[in-house]
Amino acid sequence: MLTKQLDDKSYHQFRIFLEQQCGIVLGESKQYLVKSRLAPLMAKFDIVSLTDLITQTLNPLKRQLRAAVIDAMTTNETLWFRDEYPFELLKKRILPEFKGQRTQLKIWSAASSSGQEPYSIAMAIYEYQQSNPGAFPGGVQIIGTDISNTMLEHCKNAHYDSLALSRGLSLERRKQFFEVSDNGMLKVKDFIKNMVSFRQLNLLNSYSLMGRFDLVFCRNVLIYFSPELKSKIISQIHGTLNKDRYLFLGASESLSGISQDFNMIRCSPGIVYQKK
Repeated sequence: MLTKQLDDKSYHQFRIFLEQQCGIVLGESKQYLVKSRLAPLMAKFDIVSLTDLITQTLNPLKRQLRAAVIDAMTTNETLWFRDEYPFELLKKRILPEFKGQRTQLKIWSAASSSGQEPYSIAMAIYEYQQSNPGAFPGGVQIIGTDISNTMLEHCKNAHYDSLALSRGLSLERRKQFFEVSDNGMLKVKDFIKNMVSFRQLNLLNSYSLMGRFDLVFCRNVLIYFSPELKSKIISQIHGTLNKDRYLFLGASESLSGISQDFNMIRCSPGIVYQKK
């Protein structure tokens, strides 16, 4: 019989493990979240108690279990064109600055989860190009990253069920950018899919292999980190941005008290940060 109880000591040890491995800071009373995310792994790994699962996860030799636990804890729900205004701001204010750029326009979507954000960016750019023929003669490259290899495989497959497609996607965009796949799900059409590539990245590690970017979307990510790690991540993102280029954060996120390396630009609506 599976036991899903979690004692305080095990929960405390797991909180430390999770912050060390991927920077996520769990609150004092998030046991319910740990139980709901990790319970399915008990049967998969033939472990009868949640406490034992956590004990084994703390063992560095249990690499497969560790990877599955991190996958489960870092998988977050997302939606298409989240908050809407960043994508309207992108089309109306930011992209016009790059319209005639002869070098490749490079965009990074950090923590891309199941792919909705980077594909939404690609769709917004395509819509802009349709209204502005000849825009971006140097081409466009969008890179999506995530810590979860499971999520990255989902991103690369670009297949979505009706529930996922109902979250933030208009019927017009659904018709324009998706087609029915062999398994009955809808898949992103190739002309959008080919604009985006994906790779694995832990935001706590080095970004030196990522290259340089004109735009970085790091939205609804910082909320999971401690102030010290937020500062570290933003400092590293600053290093990847070309001069005077832009950073998008989530609607509830701010650089106040974290970094002074960006100018905050108030738009109507929304905010974008420009590298000093």
